[in-house]
Amino acid sequence: MPSFNIFALSSILLASSCHAFLPSKSSSHHHHHIQPLSRPSSHQRLEMFTGIVEEMGTVVSMEERDDMPLWDGSTGKGTELVVEGKVVMDGAYLGCSISVSGVCLTATELEPDTNRFKVGLAPETLRKTYFTELKAGDAVNLERASEIGGRNSGHFVQGHVDGVGVVKDRWIDEDSLCYQIKVDNPDILRYIVPKGFIAIDGTSLTVVDVNTEEKWFSFMLVEYTQKKIIIPAKQPGDKVNLEVDVLGKYSETALAALMPRLEALEAKVESLEKQLAEK
Repeated sequence: MPSFNIFALSSILLASSCHAFLPSKSSSHHHHHIQPLSRPSSHQRLEMFTGIVEEMGTVVSMEERDDMPLWDGSTGKGTELVVEGKVVMDGAYLGCSISVSGVCLTATELEPDTNRFKVGLAPETLRKTYFTELKAGDAVNLERASEIGGRNSGHFVQGHVDGVGVVKDRWIDEDSLCYQIKVDNPDILRYIVPKGFIAIDGTSLTVVDVNTEEKWFSFMLVEYTQKKIIIPAKQPGDKVNLEVDVLGKYSETALAALMPRLEALEAKVESLEKQLAEK
């Protein structure tokens, strides 16, 4: 298959689809004007993330509510997160995708006058991330979705977190800050390879070393990056959201589909060779 077809297919498969609650209805406890902004044209909607954090935002609140509007007009129980961030509000619209510490979330309400946006957190999101531990005042990495096909200084990041890792150690190497992350889930660790990509709290980073026996990998932050993201505040024992390189998953799936055909072809060749040898 020509390489340009592979990249075209990857672009389609990597289009982010974030799931959350419908935009909340205005209620008496909302003190700020909620302003719906217009959607971009259809050719701009094939979007993903790059792992290049645009700003550090702040958690305003996170609470469980029992009046979340559902698709059929009824209400249900859910978790709502409110985040403040100036940069990501530029061009934001209801239903747009925003990466919050590596998690692709859908904006359900916008408050332009306070630079705040609201998102709903699905049960799967809470299971896969450390967001159950978020509290008001916590810093989070923020990034707006980018159109596929544009410049990408990071790598293909979906915002679909695979699980969490735990900071095992951290140290300074000249002007770099190095981290060692413990990963107990083998289904995550097997996709982490030396010099490969990984998204940590939504930040596109390069893996330095991997130790599968001790279940850890390491990475480093250059001086510039240290000032732009939340990771330098993480200490041993703290958790980080992890998303492995999705291209590795797609490659594995493609290879798995191809292997039976290769094995069948190999068996056929061996059979023909045996027949020729018997003549």
